[in-house]
Amino acid sequence: MKNQNILVVGATGRVGREMLSILQEIGVPAQNIGVVASERSVGQTILYGKNSLEVKDINSINFSEYDYALFSAGSAVSAKYAPKVAESGCIVVDNTSFFRMKKDIPLIVPEINFDVLGRYNSKIISNPNCSTIQMVMVLKPLHDTFGLQEVVVSTYQATSGAGQKGVDELMEQTELVLHGKTATSHHFKRQIAFNIIPQIDEFSSSGYTKEELKMMNETKKILDKSDIIITATCVRVPVIVGHAVSVFARFDKPVDIQLAYQVLSNFPGVKIIDNPERYEYATPIDCASKNDVYVSRLRKHPDMENALSFWCVADNVRKGAALNAIQIVQRLVAQQ
Repeated sequence: MKNQNILVVGATGRVGREMLSILQEIGVPAQNIGVVASERSVGQTILYGKNSLEVKDINSINFSEYDYALFSAGSAVSAKYAPKVAESGCIVVDNTSFFRMKKDIPLIVPEINFDVLGRYNSKIISNPNCSTIQMVMVLKPLHDTFGLQEVVVSTYQATSGAGQKGVDELMEQTELVLHGKTATSHHFKRQIAFNIIPQIDEFSSSGYTKEELKMMNETKKILDKSDIIITATCVRVPVIVGHAVSVFARFDKPVDIQLAYQVLSNFPGVKIIDNPERYEYATPIDCASKNDVYVSRLRKHPDMENALSFWCVADNVRKGAALNAIQIVQRLVAQQ
């Protein structure tokens, strides 16, 4: 990675800053990093270790000077600029939803389906939805072992999934409520402080939100199994970082719970915290700034021999976005 030139698009946003933090952690020199953001951020500097990176306008960038571009500036920016960047020869890893379900674009979680890149002739690679990533990280080894048929998932998603504006609204509303004042919602449809909201993204004509449809459709594409029956309910909760998902999964084969523990323990990027007698289970606080997906409450259904339920949490900004994108780049570099 040290010899690769990497452009971060949307560098001043929460995910963009997390990307820069991870790139610094893995030792990519400042001189190999370019940062762009919206017009209002141009000219600002971002601290990168002991160095400062100047934010530039995307239209001033010579894309051919970069090997990889990490996009996290919204679907409109990706739709307009990602194809141009790819045409220059630079490989794009896009964190928005714009390309995810396009047939000619790979949708990648490196631990699961990196090998499918060979099927595609594309310099654009799509990063899945944050909640989808952590769920499929757990479902994949179970699917390989027992054969997945059906998934019922409910999410408990942190406000950082809506960007810094979501976090700011939670903090502002919390302070207002604690001082006996009325909280006004600007970013979310309802008050988020001391509340939960059963809506993430807009509603579709089916009654499902776009976020729910993302989880349902992306899971099938990542696992390469179009006949999985999936239903999702996505909920925003008053947490800053860390998405949680509660999953019921039904399989082709009877579930051996000890074998389930074993295959999950052996799967890269998954860790089990599951000791109910000692009240040991993963919460969003436990996963903040961590790379792994944490699994808890793994239990076989009492009336269905081929079904189990589990709870999992992950840092939605890190593994759910920034880290997953950088892991894709790391694997591509390793193949060179």
